[in-house]
Amino acid sequence: MTEQLDLLGQAIVDDATTLFARLAELPEDQRIDTINALRTALARHSPMRDEPVDCVLWVKADRLQANDYNPNVVAPPEMRLLKHSIDADGYTQPIVAWPVEDWGPTDGTYEVVDGFHRHRVGKETPALRKRLHGRLPVTVIRPERTERTDRMAATVRHNRARGEHTVDGMSDMVLELARRGKSDEWIGQELGMQPDEVLRLRQVQGLAELFADREFSEAFEADTEPQWPTT
Repeated sequence: MTEQLDLLGQAIVDDATTLFARLAELPEDQRIDTINALRTALARHSPMRDEPVDCVLWVKADRLQANDYNPNVVAPPEMRLLKHSIDADGYTQPIVAWPVEDWGPTDGTYEVVDGFHRHRVGKETPALRKRLHGRLPVTVIRPERTERTDRMAATVRHNRARGEHTVDGMSDMVLELARRGKSDEWIGQELGMQPDEVLRLRQVQGLAELFADREFSEAFEADTEPQWPTT
């Protein structure tokens, strides 16, 4: 929820809204460039200006190049899931980059520090390129972090800090989705899993749930017929 503005703050927003309406007069490509310039100017006045995510720019995809030191490799199933995620949810994370002054015929070129695969999907998928008007969302890394060694360290930190999903956590999620009526096919497609993986994760919690209301003695007598739960 937006905080209540005082009179001066509201007056600034009203003036800006009137000014922004003029953006509709510009051709689409020029409009995006103008909005980038406005965001850059606005960021200079932001108390959060030292945080790169405070200013996300829509950069022409052809102005981004991959780095040559990223050790992260994404397998085809995960790449398909990433593409599906961007198709379904849109870009929720920008690409982290730094400006390269000596690459390309014009200014405004960048090398990817993090988000190489997001960069690839947006660049190589025709439908996405069209939807994004040939642009990609970019945050620029802090200017004091542009030495190659700094960029290499930042790339690894971004990769390793994401962590991994635990089996228990994923099985809980799969079971809840199943309880909410989602089919194994839907779960597999939306979470990027193979059918046997969905089945295994359902079994992890499903078996525990199956036996949850059973009482077991510490031992059983040899002449007692075991009683198996029915499904």
